[in-house]
Amino acid sequence: MSEIATDPATIERWKATRRDELDAEAIYVALARSEVHPERQELFTQIAADERRHADHWNARLLEVGVDPGPADPSQRARILCRLAGDFGDTVVVPIMRDRELLSTEAYLDESGVFSRDEERHARTLAALVGDTRGEPIGRALARLQRGRAAGGNALRAAVLGVNDGLVSNASLVMGVAGAGVASEDILITGVAGLIAGAASMAMGEWISVQSSRELSERELAVEEAHIAASPDVERAELALVYEQKGLSPREAGQVAERLSADPVTALDSHAREELGIDPDELGGSPWVAAGTSFALFILGAILPIIPFTFLSGNAAVGLALAISAAGLFGIGAAITLLTGRSVLRSGTRQLLFGAAAFAATYGIGALFGTAVG
Repeated sequence: MSEIATDPATIERWKATRRDELDAEAIYVALARSEVHPERQELFTQIAADERRHADHWNARLLEVGVDPGPADPSQRARILCRLAGDFGDTVVVPIMRDRELLSTEAYLDESGVFSRDEERHARTLAALVGDTRGEPIGRALARLQRGRAAGGNALRAAVLGVNDGLVSNASLVMGVAGAGVASEDILITGVAGLIAGAASMAMGEWISVQSSRELSERELAVEEAHIAASPDVERAELALVYEQKGLSPREAGQVAERLSADPVTALDSHAREELGIDPDELGGSPWVAAGTSFALFILGAILPIIPFTFLSGNAAVGLALAISAAGLFGIGAAITLLTGRSVLRSGTRQLLFGAAAFAATYGIGALFGTAVG
């Protein structure tokens, strides 16, 4: 038995990798079950089989050195993602899994490097299949999955942050007013006002942010289109340099750039993605959708701490508002683990502690202010 095989850190890495592979298998099986298109269902089934093969490899390595691999059941995070796959299909889950494929550490763990090549193939196959079934060119689908397709993961991240903003800001406002000794009816009015004001502010800010970004991107595209029309040779050479930097030989890069530059529409699309980092089809998304989503998510979080004041008063209402807010914060922290893969308990507790600090600070300031004014 080699020294590296008995090294505790190596054993733990093997066990963690096996667990990650088993989780991935379960998630891809759930995606396959939720898929209505046969070719996509087959894709997810094949990837799940690869993940099972990888897990069996690490299971065998652990048994070889006399280590119990542990249970084969999916982790809590995997079970949540399986549920999301059943409810929403690939909208949210596939971008998260694609990040997992690209960031996999199996290139370090697998001496042959076969597994890392499998993960890269998985990511590219996912991109190709998504593009093919939606009538997009494969290259455009790959680019969209590299930047824009991650919008599924970004949407989940934005949802978590939006609810968190609403909950923390309004709960802090309610606690501050409660600390000042204000009547429960006034606390309810204050909380509702804070909810509406905060949601409106979030929506307006999001609209301005997305709209400004779209207008900037449109201007950059117009400038680039003008450059392509005025100096096609120069722009073609610039595109060739981009592909040289990506690893192509000068001859190959020149051939690719020449083919892409033959059509003005394709040329602009290529320059936008490769030079400007802009997806011409998306331009950052709709500002109205972003504003409406921010408004709704903020309200979802902000309404929690004021619910008790609709049917309770005094310390009972304050206590229940704290309990609901604490549960909401822990839930938000747990939801974040869908993106980070960290411990639910650790993430939820961290979120709870941060929120509790904000609540305590505003309650204390409210109490001091109420005493001074009173």
